[in-house]
Amino acid sequence: MSLLSSLKERANDLKRYTLVVYFAARDPRTPLLVRVLALLVAAYALSPVDLIPDFIPVLGYLDDLVLVPLGLALVIRLLPTPVLASAREQAERAAAHPTSKLAGRIILAVWLLVLLWLGWWTIAAMRT
Repeated sequence: MSLLSSLKERANDLKRYTLVVYFAARDPRTPLLVRVLALLVAAYALSPVDLIPDFIPVLGYLDDLVLVPLGLALVIRLLPTPVLASAREQAERAAAHPTSKLAGRIILAVWLLVLLWLGWWTIAAMRT
């Protein structure tokens, strides 16, 4: 197996695990703290906005290569077995469908609103 095909396989695994975590977060059988963590990890993994921008050498890809896989692994480890099995089935069905550009736009809009709110809050705090 070549390096490129190995990397593609790992990227597909990350996508699949992100979907599993997303569906597990929506399952009412998931404990509340695990659900919150799962939502945060899935939102960050699916978000087009990174904590560390990718154009920063080495550090820019650190979150994509380390933080996202660690977060996914933690959530998967904390999930109850029946929830994990159900989420895996849902992820397999969802992977067969095309991705949603609308969902990407909504996530981007939420991040922009959060950034605007943080900017407003920072300016207000600096004035006082």
